[in-house]
Amino acid sequence: MGDQNTSAGLWTTIDELWSRLEETRRHAGQEGVLLRVLKLSEEVGEVAEAVIGATGQNPRKGVSHTWEDVQSELSDVVITALVALRTLTPDAQEVFERHLRRVRDRPLGPSA
Repeated sequence: MGDQNTSAGLWTTIDELWSRLEETRRHAGQEGVLLRVLKLSEEVGEVAEAVIGATGQNPRKGVSHTWEDVQSELSDVVITALVALRTLTPDAQEVFERHLRRVRDRPLGPSA
C-alpha cells in the first residue's frame, strides 16, 4: 500500500492527537462522537473558504488566500477525518487501509 514506516508514523500521530483530544473532551458518549464527526464539516468549509480566497471569488475580499493555504486546509480535513475514524474504532488503521484497498481496486467507470 505505501511505505510501512510512513504509515506507522501517520497512525502513531493520529493516536497521539486522538489521546490529547480525549483528555480534554467536554462531551462524552454518542454526543462526543457526533461532535467529533461534525468537526469534519467545519474543516471542509475552511477548504472552500481558502479556494474562494485563492481564486479571488469574493469581490469584497479579493485574493485572500494562497494555494498553499488550500493544501493546509485539505490536510486538516484528512487529519480530522482520521481522528474521527479513530474515535469510532481503535482499529482505525485496519479499517481505513481495508477500505482504501477496496476503493483502489474498484473500476473507475462503468463495466464494459
